[in-house]
Amino acid sequence: MTFLNPLFLMVMAAAAIPLIIHLFNFRKPRRIDFSSLAFLQELQKSTMRRVRIKQWLLLALRTLAIAALVLAFARPAMKGTLPGLAGQSKSSMVIVFDNSNSMSLRDGHGAYLEQARNIVLALVNDMDAGDEVFILPTISSAASIPPLQNPSVARRAIMDISLDGGGMILSDVVRHAASLLESSANPNREIYVLSDLQKSTFTDSLADSKDRSFPEDIRVFLLPVGDQIHDNLAISGIRILSRILSVGQVVRMEVRIENFSERAITNLVVSLFLEEERVAQATVDLGAGQVTSVPIAVTPRTAGWLRGRVEIQDSDYNPDDTRALTLFIPEERKLLLVEGSSANSDYLKMAFSSDMTLRRVQFDVTRIAETALASVSLGQFDTIILNGLTDLSSGERSSVVQYINDGGGVILFPGDEIVLADYNALLADLGAGVIGEVIEGYEAEGTVAVFDRIDHEHTLFEGMFEQDQDGSTPELERPAVFRMVAYHPGEGNEQSLIRMSGDRVFLQEIRSGLGSLMLFSVAPALTWTDFPVRGLFIPLLYRSIDYLSAAGSVTGGEFVEGSGARLLFSGLQDGSQIVIEGSLGTIYLPELRRVPGGLLASIEAGYLQTGIYDVKNGDEVIRRISVVPERKESILISYSRPEAKTALQESLGTAVAVVNLSDADADQLQDLIQTAKTGTELWNVFLMLALFCLVAEMIIEKRWRPESV
Repeated sequence: MTFLNPLFLMVMAAAAIPLIIHLFNFRKPRRIDFSSLAFLQELQKSTMRRVRIKQWLLLALRTLAIAALVLAFARPAMKGTLPGLAGQSKSSMVIVFDNSNSMSLRDGHGAYLEQARNIVLALVNDMDAGDEVFILPTISSAASIPPLQNPSVARRAIMDISLDGGGMILSDVVRHAASLLESSANPNREIYVLSDLQKSTFTDSLADSKDRSFPEDIRVFLLPVGDQIHDNLAISGIRILSRILSVGQVVRMEVRIENFSERAITNLVVSLFLEEERVAQATVDLGAGQVTSVPIAVTPRTAGWLRGRVEIQDSDYNPDDTRALTLFIPEERKLLLVEGSSANSDYLKMAFSSDMTLRRVQFDVTRIAETALASVSLGQFDTIILNGLTDLSSGERSSVVQYINDGGGVILFPGDEIVLADYNALLADLGAGVIGEVIEGYEAEGTVAVFDRIDHEHTLFEGMFEQDQDGSTPELERPAVFRMVAYHPGEGNEQSLIRMSGDRVFLQEIRSGLGSLMLFSVAPALTWTDFPVRGLFIPLLYRSIDYLSAAGSVTGGEFVEGSGARLLFSGLQDGSQIVIEGSLGTIYLPELRRVPGGLLASIEAGYLQTGIYDVKNGDEVIRRISVVPERKESILISYSRPEAKTALQESLGTAVAVVNLSDADADQLQDLIQTAKTGTELWNVFLMLALFCLVAEMIIEKRWRPESV
């Protein structure tokens, strides 16, 4: 039992007034004995006993009348209905409406979404004056949910609910629903949960939910929707295998397909679209419950940010049959060439000239002396080439390391007058090995070493050693090396790409954070090697730049529908106008803040839906991101109703009642809902009790005179 006006209970102290008056009226009479009245003493004793009974009875009736009046004004209410008593108590209810994509499924009664709508409309139609309802979709970006007291407004809110994507835990939503009822003064506080009982929405938070209490005076009703078993196929991932992307070059990828059904699938067609054109297709067979990766490839014909998607055909459940992807084919690489005081950069400058690139890719090269390195913002460049720097200050090392950790790429060439301690300090900051010494060739032999081993599996050499049409495999030419630095690898995240005779390193990749450093053991000068005049020099240099620039830019980024996202932009200045634009013209302004490494754009949860979004700085598209469905939504396995009840009770720590409404017609639906939700106010009962006590008190006071008996 609850009280709608609990402050009136403070007046309950007035019930003590009759008792106080009664006690003060006990005046002890003076005793005067008359011998002639002795025979009346026995009669007096019996009369006083009857008088005291009347007094105590009147005291009880008066006290009970005051207490009953106070309770009536406090408006007590009891959940449920009492036959024969009028006065249904007011209700506050939250309707938790499952609007996840799985509610698009159908059974013999129609689409799950429409079935749930009909049930909710019946709940709203049963609202009385003073009732209030919160409409709470399980997946919603709304910051607050207002209570609705007008049934027509509530009906419009129900009709506005649409399917949405993104993960959710049902017990967490129910707890949020309970928090909405905390400020409600109505005695009946109820939560109605309409769901298709998808198993994945009940899991993940059982352990930590058990430690959180749930309000005891809030009743939870689970209203299941749908009872049919559904099969499903889903595209659960796309992995870009190629790291070096350019126009006319094959881009290899793998598409992950999952079969969540208990039947085998044959000849499933997997189609790849790029810029709305079908560019590749493959078929695959999947056994029951099987997961497979389908290789597929495309050759981009244009540069820039490209839109793509992979599709399969699955009739039962469509949201996971399409998966968006983006590809970035660079039109231009922004390079920073930092030249040492004694370094020779002629061959590097020649390699980046338009005559050598043949317009395959353009290089925007910025040249600076090593003394200007500390004053340049590195984040605006795709790749940095450090050629023969004499020394590196602590500040320069720090900025280079930060650039690499944020996803940048650096190519490091030694020089004639390098300070090994500074170079090794940079390598130490990256967790790499050390440069021991500079090795000079013998005068008689001339060369220090020749190429010995190449890591053919590395992305840098992708496609370089594939067999020709005649079946022959190209071999890497072996330049002569007259002078080199002896690099000794450490135990960090690094890999030798080209080794020379004597197990000496020619090209080493050192990975740190999100980026990498390519260390060449020779300078691009003929006094060190004939490598700059060999046919290998320019292709290897281009591939190194493409590989290093691709860190974080092969795709614009993939995010899960309904979740938040953070995008880091290097080289952007404060005051940049960043907007996120969807395919339907929706515009979102992310929160921007300056962090080490660039400008961070934060996208709040609930905004991103499946598809592709353009990230713009003003009118320029600076990135294109893809948003994909939550994987667990593809697992359409549902709990039985007893299992769902048990799971929700264990998660919430409170009783849950299951109300089966899916098979009820309109009239039965109204009756079942009315039975589940109503309650009774008892103020009229206590008011009648107070009146009865007062009438009885008057009758006893006027009619019963025990002293005259």
